[in-house]
Amino acid sequence: MIKEPTITYSLIMKKRIFITLFVLTSIIFGSTIDAQNRIAFVNTLEIINSLPDKISATEKLNTLNENYKEELQIMQNEYNKKYSDFITYQENLAESIKLRRMQELTDLETRIQHFTKLAQQDIEEHELLLLEPIKEKVNNAIRAVGIEQNFTVIYDLDDAGIVFVSPSAIDANPLVKAKLGVR
Repeated sequence: MIKEPTITYSLIMKKRIFITLFVLTSIIFGSTIDAQNRIAFVNTLEIINSLPDKISATEKLNTLNENYKEELQIMQNEYNKKYSDFITYQENLAESIKLRRMQELTDLETRIQHFTKLAQQDIEEHELLLLEPIKEKVNNAIRAVGIEQNFTVIYDLDDAGIVFVSPSAIDANPLVKAKLGVR
């Protein structure tokens, strides 16, 4: 029916490609990560979900989604009633009236499909408008922490491509959250 808010697939693919290229470059050029390099990790999903902005954005998206669901239900109820009436009385109707009512049902089906498509597009647009600034804010905080703490690399654990984190790696989540003013 109407899609719930999600994180974009292309962002995940970009992260995977970046990490793969980094690892391959390290192997090809024989460079190894030595003790001078500082490696840290974050979980952007955890950070984003801890922000008040994200909670507010999610509430707005949920409200919008519920409004569309209610409107869709009204349209569906109208369709069901007209369909039920048509089935009940079709034998007693003149052919021209039958055809008109069948056309009304077809038009209503088309309106419902069109409404569902527009609702989905509107929700996706609102999701982008509400969540992109939050993602940008988190990315800027991660960059700032990386520079301030002199990290060579900060990996994102939210990326499914990361399957191991060394015990010596530094968890930068608390630093990024502090930068954003979140506990």
